[in-house]
Amino acid sequence: MSVQKITQCSHYELWQAWKERGNVDAKKQLIELYLPIVDFVSNRMAAGLPRSVSKDDLASNGVMGLIDAIEKFDHSRGLQFETYASWRVRGAILDGLRSGDWVPRSVREKAKKIEEAYQHLEQKYLRTVTEEEVSDYLNISGQDFHTMLQDVSVMSLCSLEDPIREEDSEMRISLLVDEKAKNPEFKVNEHYLHQCLVEGIDKLTEKERTVVSLFYYEDLSLSEIAEVMSLSPSRISQLHSKAIMRLRSVLDKHKTMLLES
Repeated sequence: MSVQKITQCSHYELWQAWKERGNVDAKKQLIELYLPIVDFVSNRMAAGLPRSVSKDDLASNGVMGLIDAIEKFDHSRGLQFETYASWRVRGAILDGLRSGDWVPRSVREKAKKIEEAYQHLEQKYLRTVTEEEVSDYLNISGQDFHTMLQDVSVMSLCSLEDPIREEDSEMRISLLVDEKAKNPEFKVNEHYLHQCLVEGIDKLTEKERTVVSLFYYEDLSLSEIAEVMSLSPSRISQLHSKAIMRLRSVLDKHKTMLLES
């Protein structure tokens, strides 16, 4: 992350002033100090969204997430605020996108068809299926399948960040924020979620795994990944979309198991 690290020691007095004495000026200073987190997250998320989505709107929602993080963060536990705040900011931006219904119904329907195709074919053959097999199942040409992937790429940002439960605004990834959490149910869920993701990632093609790794673990943009892999940005976007659709299918099965248990 290109955000300058802000240590808890250097600003501990601000946290004390805000949390222990309710000093509003200290809260304002904390917001200003951590604003680079909003810039980093909103700019990164904007890279995968249509041009019609305003960056200012993303940043505005992100600031609300940052304020929420500052209000809820427990500075006395010794946890890293930047990590906690990043997910709060990201969640607030996603909530804003969802409430705005920025994805057309036709795009959602295409994404659902692709997810169902991968789920059906991989359950049938018990292996990773090819693009040709998926396009044949959907009764479309390979070029039309690539076009569908390009159309649904704008949804890939949200697919791994769905709520733990439909009525809950907390994301699945939030389970990983507090490593000292003692709740056994959370620990069990975290374990099985990790296993499901490992299983899903293992089924991806080599190129799909590379894209996922570079995007989510190395913090590269899609255009930067395109340069690394010597592929066009549109092809990288397609690979990213395919990977997310398949991982989402795995997570949906995990979610169904949780609801039935």
